[in-house]
Amino acid sequence: MPGGEFRPKAFAGEVVPFFVTAFREGHDLIGVHLRLFSPSGDESLHRMVPLGDGFDRWSALVSLLEQGVWSFRFEGFADDYATWEHAAELKIPAGVDVPLMRETGALLFDRAVKEKGRPVAERRALEGAAAALRDPLVGDEVALGIVQDPAIAAFFADRPLMSLVTVGATNELLVERERAGVGAWYEFFPRSEGAKRLKDGTIKSGTFRTAAKRLPDVAAMGFDVLYLPPIHPIGRKNRKGPNNTLDAGERDPGSPWAIGSTEGGHDTVHPDLGTLSDFRAFVRAARSAGLEVALDLALQAAPDHPWVTEHPEWFTTLPDGSIAFAENPPKKYQDIYPINFDNDPEGIRAEVLRIVRHWIAQGVLIFRVDNPHTKPLQFWEWLIRTVTAENPDVVFLAEAFTRPAPLQGLASAGFQQSYTYFTWRNTKEELETFLSGLATETADFLRPNLFVNTPDILTEYLQYGGRPAYKIRAAIAATGAPTYGVYAGYEHFENVARPGSEENIDNEKYEYKLRDWPGTEERGDSLAPYLRRLNEIRRAHPALLQLRNLRVHWSDDDAILVYSKHLDAALSPTGAADTVLVVANVDPHSVRQTMVHLDTRLWGVAPGEPFDVEDLITGATWTWSDHNFVRLDAFNEPVHILTVKGR
Repeated sequence: MPGGEFRPKAFAGEVVPFFVTAFREGHDLIGVHLRLFSPSGDESLHRMVPLGDGFDRWSALVSLLEQGVWSFRFEGFADDYATWEHAAELKIPAGVDVPLMRETGALLFDRAVKEKGRPVAERRALEGAAAALRDPLVGDEVALGIVQDPAIAAFFADRPLMSLVTVGATNELLVERERAGVGAWYEFFPRSEGAKRLKDGTIKSGTFRTAAKRLPDVAAMGFDVLYLPPIHPIGRKNRKGPNNTLDAGERDPGSPWAIGSTEGGHDTVHPDLGTLSDFRAFVRAARSAGLEVALDLALQAAPDHPWVTEHPEWFTTLPDGSIAFAENPPKKYQDIYPINFDNDPEGIRAEVLRIVRHWIAQGVLIFRVDNPHTKPLQFWEWLIRTVTAENPDVVFLAEAFTRPAPLQGLASAGFQQSYTYFTWRNTKEELETFLSGLATETADFLRPNLFVNTPDILTEYLQYGGRPAYKIRAAIAATGAPTYGVYAGYEHFENVARPGSEENIDNEKYEYKLRDWPGTEERGDSLAPYLRRLNEIRRAHPALLQLRNLRVHWSDDDAILVYSKHLDAALSPTGAADTVLVVANVDPHSVRQTMVHLDTRLWGVAPGEPFDVEDLITGATWTWSDHNFVRLDAFNEPVHILTVKGR
C-alpha cells in the first residue's frame, strides 16, 4: 500500500501478490484469509500461506481479471485443526496425553460434520475418523495415521475450523485494462513514412495516408501500440534545423515538439500530414491492423503558438520582458516555451482537459506525456483522475527521465506506465539490481515501459556495441517486463551519434528520414526478423507478460545475466504452467562460457533433478539441471531464451 491517498494498482490478468503480517500470542497456530470483492460485486476467499521467514508474513497470489476498483481485506483466525494436528503429531508418538489428543481430534471432527456447507463425502469421512479415534480397539499407530492423513488435511485446508476471527481494514486496489500493463510499442514519425525526395533535392513530407501503408509491416513485427510524436503544426520562430542547429532552411520541417503556429495548436494536425479526418482514418486503419495509436501530449509551445498571444500569463516572463525558453542544461530549446502553471492553474487545467478530450474523440486512448516531471504533480493527479473517471480505458505513459522520487511520485499519482533508467543499465550487476527492483520494490504502483532507444537517446552501449548490442538490449527489454518499446531505425542498427551527444546524427527530430524498410530486410541487414520472433515468443508465453515474477539467478561470469519467469498452471490463461529462462551475454564484444546456477524450486523441480529446455530463438534443446554450462557468442546469438518443457 503506497502512502497518502494513492491506491496500489494492477492490470487485468496480472498475478498480484498479497502480503500481510499476522500473529497471535502463545503457540496455537493461526490461518489467514484474503477476502476479495470484484468491481461487479463478486466475493472470493483465498487461503494465504506462511512464508516461513521468521517474520510472521503470509502471502497469496491471485490473478485479477476484471477491470475496475477491487476491495480486499485480510482475516486472521485461530486454526483449531492445525493446532491439534501439530500437537498430536508430537504427543502421540511420545505417549504423552494420547487419550486427550484422540478425543480432542474427535470433537473437532464432530464440529466439522455439523457444518452445513461441508460436502457429504467429507462429513462421512470425518464421522468415520472421529469414531476411529474414540475406538479403544484402534491402536495409537492407526490414530497417528489419521492425524497425518493428507486427505483429512486437505478437507481443512479448503474449509478450516476457525475461531477468534479477526477482520482487518478494507482497502482498495485499482485494476486497469490489460494494455495499461502489457504491450509492445513501436514509434515512428508519420512525416517520414512515405516521404519522397523530389528532383530539386528537397523532400516532400509523408502524410497520414502514406504512413498508413506501413501499418501492416509494424503489426507483422508483432507490435501492439504505435506511438506518434506530436502531429501538430510546428512553429516557425526559432525553428531548429538539422542536428539541432539554429539556422533552419525554408524547407526544414523543424521539431514536432515545438508545437503551434499560425496554423493552430495542440488541437490541430499539421497540414503537411493531412486533415483531422485523415487522422481518424489512420487510427481506424491502425485498429484494423491490430494496433492502438498512442499520441504524444507535450504541454509546451513554440513562440508562435496561439497560446503565446492569447494567454501570455501561461508563460514565464523574464526581467528583460522576454519569455523564458525551455532548458535542460546544457541543452537549450530556443524553439520551445515551457508552461508556467502558477499564474492561471485553473485556466491551464481547463485547456489541457479540453485537448485530451478532443483527441479521445478522435479515437486515441493512449497518451505518451512529454517531461511530466516539469509540471506540478497535483496537476497530473487531477487530470488522470478526471479523464479516467470519464473513460477508464485511457492510458498515460510518463516520459519521466528524472530522479527516483519524482518518477515514482508520478506513478503513484496515476500514470499507468513510465519510462525508466533501463537504457543506462547495461552491465550484469546493474541489470540484476534494476530488474529485481522493478519486479519486487515498485511493482504495486509503477509499471515500466522498457524502451530500448528514443529519438533523444542513443547510448554508448548501442553506439559502440555493434549489432550484438541491439540484439541483447531488445531481448532483455522484451522479456524483462511485460511492456517495452522500440523507436524506428533500431532495426537498421542506426548507431552513429552526433559528436558530443547521446542522440543520433541527422536526428529525425529535425529532418525527414528516408528508410528502405523492405530492401534492408531482403538484404538481411535488418533486425526486424529478430524483433518479430521476440514478439512471437512474448505472445506464446504468458509468464513473460507478468512483471512481478522475475527472479534473478546466478552465473560465474560477470557478463552473463540469468533470470527466470514462471507462471503456475492455476494462474495461467492457458491452464498450463509456463517457465522461461533468459541467459544473456551482456558484453557485446565477446564470446563467454561459464556455469549458471538455477533455483529450480521456483518452477517445481527439485535441486539436481533434470529437465528439458528449448531455445526459442534457435530451436536447440538440452537437458539441464540446477547447474549448467553455457557458451554465448555475442557475434552469433548472445541470448538464450529457454522454455522449460513440461513444467
